[in-house]
Amino acid sequence: MDRIDYGAVQSRRHFFRYCGGGIETAALASLFGSSASAAATDSPPNPLAPKRPHFAPTAKNVIFLFMAGAPSQIDLYDPKPALQRWHGQPLPESMTRDLSLAFVKPSAKVLASPRVFLPHGDSGTEFSDFVPNIASRADDICLVRSMHTEAFNHHPGQSLLMSGSVQLGRPTVGSWVSYGLGSESENLPAFVVLSSGRGASGGSSNWSNGFLESTYQGVVFRSTGDPILYLKNPAGVSERTQRARLDALGALNRERLDATGDAEIASRIQSYELAFRMQAAAPELLDFSEETQATLDMYGVGKEPTHPYATNCLLARRMVEKGVRFVMLAHASWDDHQEIDKKLGNNCRITDQPAGALLKDLKQRGLLDSTLVVWAGEFGRTPMGQLERVDEAAGRDHHANCFSAWLAGGGVRGGQVIGRTDDLGLGIEKDPVHIHDFQATILHALGLDHERLTFRHMGRDFRLTDVGGVVVPGLLA
Repeated sequence: MDRIDYGAVQSRRHFFRYCGGGIETAALASLFGSSASAAATDSPPNPLAPKRPHFAPTAKNVIFLFMAGAPSQIDLYDPKPALQRWHGQPLPESMTRDLSLAFVKPSAKVLASPRVFLPHGDSGTEFSDFVPNIASRADDICLVRSMHTEAFNHHPGQSLLMSGSVQLGRPTVGSWVSYGLGSESENLPAFVVLSSGRGASGGSSNWSNGFLESTYQGVVFRSTGDPILYLKNPAGVSERTQRARLDALGALNRERLDATGDAEIASRIQSYELAFRMQAAAPELLDFSEETQATLDMYGVGKEPTHPYATNCLLARRMVEKGVRFVMLAHASWDDHQEIDKKLGNNCRITDQPAGALLKDLKQRGLLDSTLVVWAGEFGRTPMGQLERVDEAAGRDHHANCFSAWLAGGGVRGGQVIGRTDDLGLGIEKDPVHIHDFQATILHALGLDHERLTFRHMGRDFRLTDVGGVVVPGLLA
């Protein structure tokens, strides 16, 4: 808000306060609407109320399986048998001169993948033996092998994937979706984050609201114990007492909102009310008593090493059933600079069964058609090994030039592969897909035009895709 706008607002308020008499009360009543509590009136409009998309969507919800740390596409989704001929040898300089690498030199020795790739489904898409459960859903999956990015280190790479910029402080994709569409759940946040593993290097910046109102920030749920710390009332505080406190606090906040017009105060009021409703709704999410044993076993709940990620995948399904707009499952870390076969295998044993079960469960419940499932890390891994070795101790460096991601459900045309990399996995030969194209396509599935979904900040309109991005042709049915 500039000085001219601020002066105009203050002038109108001055008129209503000192000259309008009852007009002020009537105006506020029409603007603010009703509250969740009969005692709390004149609350500001709910910013998470459902909003119309720009056009008819193919998806209503998103489950984003964020594999922080950059999984190796060469060992999971993009087979490169030609690397066997170069195994243990450096590549010619003519092949590597344009690579941007974080740690290894372009002259590092080639590390062929020991994994076995086999075709799956009617589509015949090839997947690694490390992901048999994901592979079993091949005909639901659109595998993109031609992803690329400019960022080849983790924090900026994760920032670019999630917010469209390597600069911190921008809204992330879940926040943009919540801002654009609101939520269909009255008792849960629009944007929920579930984490497992060691934690992403980007941390909370991966679900930040940036310069959007704090209402649109991702809310982190825990998979054990209380879903959100301090959500329960302390001993001796009844629901009635809590309601009375919120009403008193709300009255003070509304008085301050009236005086300043600060949108963050309106967000604060709504956050308090949502938290009050969540005190009853959130614990129910962790009550799996209504789930069949067959469902729990399919996900791997109660078993190791799948239990933490299985719980999150099952929670994600239950959340979209309750209208949560965007659920992020952040699992870290896939940053395998050493012992990649061992470490990659461990992460796949944790995540593959639950992720495959999630797709199967959503489909058999009729939810996959309206839920877009995304699997992606921030970049890929080099065909060259690290540590100057090609034995079991070797790992792979960061690789921004090409990597793989996949999408399923929500109008995605499954059973296909988009893009192609060269024989050695150094670069892209066909249909490159930039991070901004990927983001534009996710928004398009939700009925949002990425060029129209903007927010004015610091004198210009910002958007998730910055100044680029096109919807990927052929990805959506």
